[in-house]
Amino acid sequence: MSAHPYKKIGRGFMFKIVYPVCCGIDVHKQFVVATIANTDKRNLTTYQTQRFSTFTKGLRELVSWLAQTNCSVVCMESTGKFWIPVYNILEPSCQITLAHPKYVKAIRGKKTDKKDSVWIADLHKHGLVPGSFIPPATIRQIRDLIRYRSKLVSFASSEKTRVQDSLTVSNITLASVVSDTFGKSASAIIDHLINHPEDRDCDFRRFLHRSMLNKADSIALALEGDISPVQAEKIGWCKKHYEQLQSHIATIESRVRSIAQPYQRQLTIIESVPGLKAFSALAVLSEIGPDMNQFHSHKHLCSWAGLAPSNDQSAGKKKSVRISRAGVYIKPLLVQCALAAIRNKSFPFYRIRYQKLKSRRGHKRAVIAIARMLLVAIFHCLKDDTPFDPKRYEARLVASSSEAVRDRAVSALFADAKRLGYTVLFSGT
Repeated sequence: MSAHPYKKIGRGFMFKIVYPVCCGIDVHKQFVVATIANTDKRNLTTYQTQRFSTFTKGLRELVSWLAQTNCSVVCMESTGKFWIPVYNILEPSCQITLAHPKYVKAIRGKKTDKKDSVWIADLHKHGLVPGSFIPPATIRQIRDLIRYRSKLVSFASSEKTRVQDSLTVSNITLASVVSDTFGKSASAIIDHLINHPEDRDCDFRRFLHRSMLNKADSIALALEGDISPVQAEKIGWCKKHYEQLQSHIATIESRVRSIAQPYQRQLTIIESVPGLKAFSALAVLSEIGPDMNQFHSHKHLCSWAGLAPSNDQSAGKKKSVRISRAGVYIKPLLVQCALAAIRNKSFPFYRIRYQKLKSRRGHKRAVIAIARMLLVAIFHCLKDDTPFDPKRYEARLVASSSEAVRDRAVSALFADAKRLGYTVLFSGT
């Protein structure tokens, strides 16, 4: 594909046709509308439109229709989860471009299913639709399981919160004394209170770990409450559900590790980056995939993950530099890894950078900056197929920061000279 989207025709220009034969598909829940745009040597385009069911039989009819018209280039909009069955059927025989809805949005007031498919085909014919990143099938399976695991972890946290709420309304303020209400000692105490409500005067010291014996008096004061039968039943249900969730999470983790066996080399490389452990490395791999050639540069990857400032400029004024809403799964994960990297004592570089940024920009922006630095390090490590090297990493950052400082200084000098009325011609390298 040419870097320039235009082609000179006579005295004017027109969009260059990248795909003479391509198909635009408007995806819905129960049907898809497909339009094949066929451009001949005279640059005249003819359109064929058909509607197919989203049942497997209908999608196979779509594949046969595309084969009969010698069309193997397809572009479709990523509509919810409805695009996945279409993608699964077309993937073996077609070159598919999955488009974000904002890149193929039709003109308001001229929107029907047929016109949407024609519009998608026209845009893709000229190479104007950037494709979404779709990892290999194995990585998609790992991603699906890990995202399901994250939901179960949220459910488990909710059950712990419900147990704490029941203790609070029962005047049991154990959370004010111990750090973890679901710890071994605290769980033993709560189980005894629920199973033996009549035994209010028992010595709870026998349930305490040695490190908690100095808090025995405070714990005794915190237990001066009364758990009603209803609250006791609720706590029992919540704890049982929590244990079931923990069992499901462990099963999912075991299954994910077995699927990820072919990517042990990439996982070892990601895990070498400070702040990332075994399962967080697996979660990052499931989101970005093992092949960094899918992204043009580390800046492209950071933008895709929602860790780059947005461009909102008009009339020479910047309206907003907030990060985008992209990366709803990988961005929170990298933020957690950034917080771990800041606390890492063996590699204090991130902590020093965080403290400098925090003093100028605040905690949230500083953490996002560290998360971006982690993602950049992961990108280069995977691209170079080498583990994280602290000395090499620091040297690269120092060199890049020195170059940026030099560029800013040169720009400031040029601005000062221009303000004073001088014309400066730069002829250096």
